[in-house]
Amino acid sequence: MVQMCGCVGWLAGLPLGSTAAGATLPAAPTPSMFDPVGEPAAVILDITWLLIGICGAIGLIMLCLIGFAVLRCRRKEGDHREPAQVYGSNPIELAWTVVPLMIVFVLFMVSARGIFDLEKTSPPEGSLEVTVTGHRWWWEFDYEGLGIVTAGELHVPIDDDGPADLYLTLKSADVAHSFWVPQFGGKMDVIPDRVNHLWLQVDRPGVFVGQCAEYCGNQHANMLITVIVEPRAEFDAWVAAQQREAVEDPAVAAGKRLFLRTSCINCHTVRGTVANGTFAPDLTHLMSRSTIGSGVVPNTPENLREWVWDPQLVKPGCEMPSMKLSRDEVDLVCSWLETLK
Repeated sequence: MVQMCGCVGWLAGLPLGSTAAGATLPAAPTPSMFDPVGEPAAVILDITWLLIGICGAIGLIMLCLIGFAVLRCRRKEGDHREPAQVYGSNPIELAWTVVPLMIVFVLFMVSARGIFDLEKTSPPEGSLEVTVTGHRWWWEFDYEGLGIVTAGELHVPIDDDGPADLYLTLKSADVAHSFWVPQFGGKMDVIPDRVNHLWLQVDRPGVFVGQCAEYCGNQHANMLITVIVEPRAEFDAWVAAQQREAVEDPAVAAGKRLFLRTSCINCHTVRGTVANGTFAPDLTHLMSRSTIGSGVVPNTPENLREWVWDPQLVKPGCEMPSMKLSRDEVDLVCSWLETLK
């Protein structure tokens, strides 16, 4: 069930900028549920404002009553009489029973209506369908209809004639996670051995960030999500590039051979090679992504070398071990990885 969260967005903006592939992404703003970009987020925000209004009104009334009682009933100088003892009042007891019940009933009905509006058991017509798998500690995005598997960044097309619908099938490869992009709408838990679904909508292009919202281990805070909403033509160009296999470059053949001799191929996939692992991100177009390690650092040649040298220095506790390569061997491997665009 979609969680109607009233929390404000706390996430820091992702360090997006010029990628190694030469593409430039606009800087992502600090995400906030108070800046919705589609119907699901707008519905949740309306319910949130209603909750804030009702709770604020109750709080204000109670503060006024407390202030009145403090001023009206304080002991006067020289007055040592015992205050009047009131042992019960049927009208007051009825009021503080009926009024809260009415408030709870109204909030329940509004929330239930919002949940039924947002929960969809089948994809809306024309929506982009993506299977999202949560790993420790990164996100995998499988565009099954397009034959694309990528990591960390979710690309979504938008047309000029209306908002874009996104229908996610959510799975976990290990522990419980939670998918949340505050400006898109509600959170959805990602549970082992269970398949959940989430309908989202976006009405404008841009770069939006979110993250795992369920504590899942020591790198939970660095399990970020980047959603790139782009015009249809740019999305189609991205799809065409992602569908291509890795380009052969004789100038970096030594780095490729070294990579294929390491145990990296047991975890990673590079289409067109013998590397076909599924435990870690697909690297076929590694350099088309703006970050490394699910948003932990920008994807630059310098950071890539430090990541391959020892991932634990960049993202302590991550599942990727150091291959114990020499600095020269790291340079060789990275010179090849930098051609995977």
